[in-house]
This record gives sequence, structure tokens and C-alpha cells, in this order.
Amino acid sequence: MTKALLLIDIQNGFCPGGNLPVAEGDQVVPVANALMKSGHYDLVVASQDWHPANHGSFASQHDGKKAFDMGELSGKPQMLWPDHCVQGTPDAEFHPDLDTTTIAYVQRKGENPAVDSYSAFRDNDRAALTGLAEYLRSKGVTQLDLMGLATDYCVKFSALDALDMLPGVAVRFIEDGSRGIDPAGVEAAIAEMRAAGIKVASSKAVLSA
Repeated sequence: MTKALLLIDIQNGFCPGGNLPVAEGDQVVPVANALMKSGHYDLVVASQDWHPANHGSFASQHDGKKAFDMGELSGKPQMLWPDHCVQGTPDAEFHPDLDTTTIAYVQRKGENPAVDSYSAFRDNDRAALTGLAEYLRSKGVTQLDLMGLATDYCVKFSALDALDMLPGVAVRFIEDGSRGIDPAGVEAAIAEMRAAGIKVASSKAVLSA
């Protein structure tokens, strides 16, 4: 069995002080560090939102729209976000307290300005693949634990895509290692993951197993 940990978007932009802060987003960092330090995992990978400055999901790219309005991108409904995680800016960097020395592979996403990419595995159109699934298959991963930011968007979609794109791999969501944008959205996301067959666990339960 090859156990892998996927850290999703633990970046400055999604932590307090960032351009799209998730409440208590920085509190996932010590959980991630403890899991990596434990030696429980054979492989640690991370995703990184990496948007061009003109990304179409940004409200700034739509006249008369503001952040968190619903808009349209490539003919489809799109939540419009504040400019965040722009390539090469401090906002896009991993949180400074995250121990990146154990991370073997970083999958960047959201680089196409015409489509958003919540999932670490493919864009929201489900057309363009990032390559992460292929990488994990090449490493013989059989167990994949996920955690990070934000539960109701990038974590949920990554977990569901992992289940779909990695047949035979057991997928588990680390609840205390994640934070979400909207409490109701988090509750719904966890229910959706459970219904799909994704196990929900705490980091304590993982480390004590």
C-alpha cells in the first residue's frame, strides 16, 4: 500500500491577510506539518492556485461586477472572486509556516484565463486534465488523504475527482485539516463527499491508526 497526502491550496491568498481569505485558514498549517512529520505517508503532494492576472473568474475582469457576484465565464455561470493567487505574487506563495521540504510534487492549476479550476485534477469544464492523477498512478498510490483550502470548493472538487479518476484508490478527507468559505457550504460539501463514498477522518484518528 502506498499512502499519499494531498495538500490543497495552502497559500497566502486563502489565509488571513490574503486576497481571498478563508476564516482560520492558517490553522490548517500545523495539521499539515504534523501529518507530514509523522512519517505516516509515503508521498506528499500539493496543489497551488496559479492564476494569470487577467483570469476570467476575477470580478475585476467583468464591468459592473464585484467579488462574490455570480457572473459568466465562457458561457457558463461563474462565481466571481477577488483577484487572488496571481502567478509570481506573494499571494500565490505557500503559507510561510508550511513545511514544504517534504512535498515531492506541486500541481499548479487555474492557469487558463477562460476556465476556472477548483479541482487539483482537472478544470471546471472537466475537459483539461492537470496531470495529477497520472502522477499519482505512476507512484502506485492506493490511499489518498486530502486536506486544505477551501472545503466547500477546491477540497471538495478535488476529492470527488480523485474518487472518479483514480479507480481503486481509497480517498479520505481530513476534516480538521481543512477550512471552508461558507459554513452551510462546508456542511453540504462534507455530506456530498460522504454520499460519494469518501471517508471523513480527523488527523488524530489518522495518526493513531
